[in-house]
Amino acid sequence: MFKTLKADLDAVMERDPAARNRAEVFFLYSGFKAVRSHRKANWFLRHNMKFIARWISQRSRHKTGIEIHPGATIGKGLFIDHGMGVVIGETTIIGDNCTIYQNVTLGGTGKDTGKRHPTLGNNVLVGSGAKVLGPFKVGDNARIAAGAVVLSEIPPNATAVGVPARVVKINGIRSETLDQIHVSDPVALALCSLEQKITDLQKEIDALKAEKESKK
Repeated sequence: MFKTLKADLDAVMERDPAARNRAEVFFLYSGFKAVRSHRKANWFLRHNMKFIARWISQRSRHKTGIEIHPGATIGKGLFIDHGMGVVIGETTIIGDNCTIYQNVTLGGTGKDTGKRHPTLGNNVLVGSGAKVLGPFKVGDNARIAAGAVVLSEIPPNATAVGVPARVVKINGIRSETLDQIHVSDPVALALCSLEQKITDLQKEIDALKAEKESKK
């Protein structure tokens, strides 16, 4: 228990440049409080005290603005930055050392039974406002950009952007150097490439027209 608590504190200190000391994080950070409350709620749920588990969960929701179902499984070192509006569903599984920003939903689509919510691997980052919906896995070291809507599996070491989310290969850039915003948009890149090809073709057409006119 104390090792997990230390890992949670260390996660905030390592990833939040505004964190000044562990005491401040322990007493004042809503994301840390929500995770700490969830670990208590999950313990009560696993010991078949469901009402108490749900009461702890709802009390934490009112105090922090973060709703984590007692049944969710959360690894060590989860950092919920700011956190307001975060919703984590019952069958969600989160690996170690993940980072979640505000207004993120780890939820379901309403079409599945049993395992309804996503599984995040280790070292996953989920940007502000992203929605990850369904019982699939987001692989280790994956990055989900702000505002993305993820509806299918994301492989390890990949970045997902857009609505619905598309996978972008990192291509030699270390995944930890990417943040929740500075990722390439594959649609924008494709449009730029097409625009350049159209420009080149237009130049060739103009050249052929000029050559034809000169021969008259």
